[in-house]
Amino acid sequence: MGKRKVLLVEPNYKNKYPPMGLMKLATYFRRRGDDVRFYKGDMKAFALQLVCEDLIRNLSFRFPDVCWAEYYPTLKEYVRLGKSKTLAGNDLLQDETVFDILKVYREKYRNQDYFIHPRFDRVCVTTLFTFYWQITIDTINFAKRLCKPAETNLSAEPSLRPVMVGGIMSSLIPEEVEKATGITPHRGLLDRPHLVDADSEDVIDELPLDYSILEEIDYAYPANNAYFAYMTRGCVNKCRFCAVPRLEPNYRDHVGLRKQIEETKRRFGPQKDLLLLDNNVLASKRYNEIIDEIKACGFAKGETVTAENPYLVAFQNLKDNYNNRAYIRKIVKLYDELATKLPESEEKKEFEERRKNARLLHDYTATRDAILALDDFVKPLFERTYHARPRARIVDFNQGIDSRLVNDENMKKLAEVNIQPLRIAFDHWNLRNVYERAVKTAVRNGITKLSNYLLYNFEDTPDELYNRLRMNVDLSEELKVSIYSFPMKYHPLDDPKYFMNRDFIGRHWNRKFIRAIQAILNSTKGKVGRGVEFFEAAFGKDLNEFHRLLWTPETFLIYRRRYNATFREELAGRYDANIAKACDESEIWWEKFNALSTEQLDKAKKVVAENKFTDHDIQSDDAQIVDVLKYYQISREDK
Repeated sequence: MGKRKVLLVEPNYKNKYPPMGLMKLATYFRRRGDDVRFYKGDMKAFALQLVCEDLIRNLSFRFPDVCWAEYYPTLKEYVRLGKSKTLAGNDLLQDETVFDILKVYREKYRNQDYFIHPRFDRVCVTTLFTFYWQITIDTINFAKRLCKPAETNLSAEPSLRPVMVGGIMSSLIPEEVEKATGITPHRGLLDRPHLVDADSEDVIDELPLDYSILEEIDYAYPANNAYFAYMTRGCVNKCRFCAVPRLEPNYRDHVGLRKQIEETKRRFGPQKDLLLLDNNVLASKRYNEIIDEIKACGFAKGETVTAENPYLVAFQNLKDNYNNRAYIRKIVKLYDELATKLPESEEKKEFEERRKNARLLHDYTATRDAILALDDFVKPLFERTYHARPRARIVDFNQGIDSRLVNDENMKKLAEVNIQPLRIAFDHWNLRNVYERAVKTAVRNGITKLSNYLLYNFEDTPDELYNRLRMNVDLSEELKVSIYSFPMKYHPLDDPKYFMNRDFIGRHWNRKFIRAIQAILNSTKGKVGRGVEFFEAAFGKDLNEFHRLLWTPETFLIYRRRYNATFREELAGRYDANIAKACDESEIWWEKFNALSTEQLDKAKKVVAENKFTDHDIQSDDAQIVDVLKYYQISREDK
């Protein structure tokens, strides 16, 4: 089989973690000698990029004495818009022969020639959550047309076909994905041989990640500088709210880590942390072996790591011809950083002059050969300006552990690595005794930083969410440790009524309550930390205050310090009548709200619960009800 052009695509949604499945596929295809390319962003912008690359190749072939890459921004703008004024003042680009070529490629872009003459032999698109439905479907439908047509055996595994779609969404609702795209997605894991190429014995899911593809894109994942891995797969539980049993139906006690880390370190340098996405590591019969392997990989408690000079890593990969596209971009960025670190001197002037002469100011003009040639000069500069210090390593079982399986033995073992934080799911109030015992067991064994997931909007009540949050705050105070709470809103990922949006409302919740919780969490950055005062300011001192917050108009809720009498007192004579009135409004609303009769309150709450407050929504024959509902129309802009 000849060298194939492979395109890996992640839709342009926001996400915290890089696409591990695509990173493993990148390793797989690159080992087979294929030309692998990764993209995350606007697909139309990617198509423009492809057309412009073809244009520059054409011009370079016709006129080899000109560095056409230097004109890339101008050429791209002309191809995108077709406006001659873009070329104004540039005699070369306005040359009749050159201009004729430019017009041809403008038409190629306008007529979507990238679909008519696709260039990729394999296209792989990952999917994430179902509420990213539209952007994911649009991406698949665009990306599949960039793949060359091929004879397809429809009886073969979907992953053997030229266009491959996989990941969470496509595994949960494959029929809907196929109906919307015409592509039969691969369901579940790539956990056995022959799934991508019939002649391959590789198990994709066990391959190390190709971190280089992350250097090909502009998007920066919040989670970085870590080894991303699994040491178990699946979960022994079958919780009704959880998708894991369908995504990873078979529990696997152990997935080897050492080889993956060794290969990653050798190619991409040591990563600081270890982020494991296991769904239930405590259920493993090989749990002690897992912890020992983590320690052997350099993550025992107290271990530190010194980051390798990123220039040396990038240069070596470029020297090895390993993903030149990525490491040309990376080194140009490192040149930019170096320029800011060098003091004003003759040496800095020489660096800038050499860089300019070698056309290494931009990634679109830079070449591998030019970078290799400049190494003798720049390497000492990078070595002199790079100052790394040892940093403590941490281990994070990011998906959380099962409180029901916690005991002194496994917590003592876990404390042998620098687990930070320990995450324990606290999914419902009925687990409070088990959860409390788990927290105290962890703390007793020296684990003092915890960060716990609290599912809400499933079958819980708002009061139960408050009680769980309060319990974490009280445990923090009692045990003198740090416990962060992360409330996580339940969303049915495969319900036909809700998989395209986030509109699901649990039977004990309503839209206003959900919005109130979100408004509070927006101000706390999505987490609830240690400290009674902090908690009570956010969620109320007791359930009565919490209930008031749930029904409070959103503007009053978000700007609580402004809309209360305490704030007015803080201003102490430095306010005028308008501010005084604003400070009183929240109290006035509350008095009027409570002055409603039981029947009136029921009617008002039905409107508030829907969280829609247009004049039509709040209309009523009862002026007292309308007077209360008017407060919900006050916008942030008003105040």
